[in-house]
Amino acid sequence: MSRIGNRVLTVPENVTVTSSEGQITVKGPKGELSLNLDANISVLVEGNEVKVTRNSEIKKVKQMHGTTNALIANMIKGVSEGYEKGLEILGVGYRFNVKGKVLEISAGYSHKVNLDIPEGITVETVSATEINVKGIDKEAVGKFAAEIREVRKPEPYKGKGIRYKGEHVRRKEGKKASK
Repeated sequence: MSRIGNRVLTVPENVTVTSSEGQITVKGPKGELSLNLDANISVLVEGNEVKVTRNSEIKKVKQMHGTTNALIANMIKGVSEGYEKGLEILGVGYRFNVKGKVLEISAGYSHKVNLDIPEGITVETVSATEINVKGIDKEAVGKFAAEIREVRKPEPYKGKGIRYKGEHVRRKEGKKASK
């Protein structure tokens, strides 16, 4: 029995959820998202409540029951509030710079790393060493934030690199001097 799948989702007043043949669309003040549904999963929209039910007891359908419910909940939150992921960079000379639709990262390499900012995602500069990645699609925000972090992961000896805000990097001690 899927507890997440059986959860009834409540829709805020400024969000509309429509379900048509194999697809669900969520519209809100921040934008619009849609999701293709599995053939054995059905979504019932009644007033301001959304219920996800499954039509089969096959293992794959049981797995998709809770997943579909969670994806719809993420879509509802995304179009009403949006998602935000903060990143910070530590190191001498390390910095972020947003130029139009390109994020320029100076991370200790002999060259600057340029990343194209995907559609539907905005990058705000808090300072030269901090940025916020914002958007309505939770998956896209997390994926782009992970791509930025991948440029220079935080290392455990000096703590230099790109990390999420609030992320704890376990520090190591390094070599000991011989007697």
